[in-house]
Amino acid sequence: MSSIIVQKYGGATLADPQKIKQVAARLARLSKSGARVIVVVSAMGKSTNQLIELAQQVSQNPNRRELDMLLSTGERVSMSLLSIALNDLNCQAISFTGSQAGILTNNSHLNAYIADVKSPRIEKALSEGKIVVLAGFQGVSPESKEITTLGRGGSDITAMAIASAMKASRCEILKDVDAVFTADPKTVTAAKPIHHLTYEQLMEMTFWGAKVLHYRSVELAFRNQLPLYIGPAATLDEGTINSKEGTLVDTKLNLKSKNLIGETMFESNKVLGINSHELVLQLECEHESLGTALAELEEKLEKFEIAAPQVLNTLMSGNKIQLFVTGPLEVLQAIQREFRSSPTKTDEAKTIEAKKKKITLFEKELSAVAVTCTGSFNTEMPKRISTILEKNKISITSMLMSPMSLVMLIERSQKNLAIKVLHELIEK
Repeated sequence: MSSIIVQKYGGATLADPQKIKQVAARLARLSKSGARVIVVVSAMGKSTNQLIELAQQVSQNPNRRELDMLLSTGERVSMSLLSIALNDLNCQAISFTGSQAGILTNNSHLNAYIADVKSPRIEKALSEGKIVVLAGFQGVSPESKEITTLGRGGSDITAMAIASAMKASRCEILKDVDAVFTADPKTVTAAKPIHHLTYEQLMEMTFWGAKVLHYRSVELAFRNQLPLYIGPAATLDEGTINSKEGTLVDTKLNLKSKNLIGETMFESNKVLGINSHELVLQLECEHESLGTALAELEEKLEKFEIAAPQVLNTLMSGNKIQLFVTGPLEVLQAIQREFRSSPTKTDEAKTIEAKKKKITLFEKELSAVAVTCTGSFNTEMPKRISTILEKNKISITSMLMSPMSLVMLIERSQKNLAIKVLHELIEK
């Protein structure tokens, strides 16, 4: 039986009818080459942002259940149009929503996790020779029977989950960019494409802000040892992947490659990439237990109808715990709105309000800039990074360390400068 290939198309590659027709033509050629094809689609262009803006015009705090219902429509438009275009090319195709495809999640709205995939309808469609077009970013909770969404970048997670469940030969993430880069090319013009990565390297880069993929999707690929390709949709040949332009993520492929950055017989800690989170908020909880603090935060977020943010780090000091969180801008703005003391209140009223909430928000807006290495770093790297930032008058509020990354929390206004000067650490 022919192999299954899962392709995921980002919103920019589906931004208008002409681009949708171009994608359909590529998929038709791939299907005719003998592969069984599942395609996962994002919402067209900036559709998700537009839907969020619409909801915010109606309410400052949109009900999360209803917001999921609204946001899930973006991907449904894409899947329907792409399926129509494929059928118009005499290529049998059928579209499925997340719930129709059997993407089962927990009960969380706006940031659900996939618990299981039950896909008899996909299997049947593939056995009939059809291309399956699947709405990304969404699923259904079998417990509540409600539509759920997986958070920003959730279509990546859908693609990895369905590829793993269907035992696909590979998953291709197709975008309007050429590959994973050493930094955001919009910020650093000298940024270079990285053609080979290990799962661990890509997980570090995406966790600390690389926008090319959702970090949870990379975790899924790693857990299932799923061969992964990230590359440009426009130059993809049917049935092949363009390793000269894109990025391959696969242990076996990497070990065979002479171009894998930092892979030698011995330890290596060359700088691999510079990534960032645009906005990081610092929250302080008056609890002695981290578990209690996180439970308190979850309770407040539920009350205010705010999706859970990504927790980057925690610091404990006495009976106070600091949480550093990031996430989509609309989530962070909602946290700022609900956890910030009102500027019109007296100092006494602010103090009473802060004690009542037990969670306070530091007013200073931070960014996280991460230097990810090919392996674990030694004491020399923090010194080099600190020297470069001090030379450029960039102050470090806090420094975090993970196995392969050194992360600086700095003032938001200095983020782009920090990325540019730190990119010089990457060897030419």
